[in-house]
Amino acid sequence: MNFLIILGIILAMFGVILIYDARPITKKVFGFGDQNDATLGLKLVGFVISIIGAILVYCNL
Repeated sequence: MNFLIILGIILAMFGVILIYDARPITKKVFGFGDQNDATLGLKLVGFVISIIGAILVYCNL
């Protein structure tokens, strides 16, 4: 039970970091092309990951 709570917190934290640092990550990884679409994609993935982490924490309390 504690493992799932810790995993949920780590997932939520990773998702928030991904949302916050989406632009610098796309500049490092994708040096060409349309970076706005890549940034939007990373922000959406970060949002979904943070929601999954929050659900894990909420369901295990």
